[in-house]
Amino acid sequence: MSEKISSFNPFDYMESQEEVSTFLRECLADEDPNVFVSALGHLVKKQGVAKVAAETGLSRESLYKTFNGKTQPKWSTIYKVTNAIGLHLAVA
Repeated sequence: MSEKISSFNPFDYMESQEEVSTFLRECLADEDPNVFVSALGHLVKKQGVAKVAAETGLSRESLYKTFNGKTQPKWSTIYKVTNAIGLHLAVA
């Protein structure tokens, strides 16, 4: 009998919006921009890829490719996704 290993999603363990925001700020501050992109991908999965796809006008397949860790997403895609999930980026 084989066991299925589920992927880890850090957002499954966060209980408040403050925890989510703090985590995303720390990811954005990392020198590697892929850290933030990966975190955003996990948040999209937590919120529901189909729902985010419908709200952004992007296909589910496009979202999976965007956050697969093998591509560098366009700013326009990141912008659409952050708006769809209610995330507001700010410059300080």
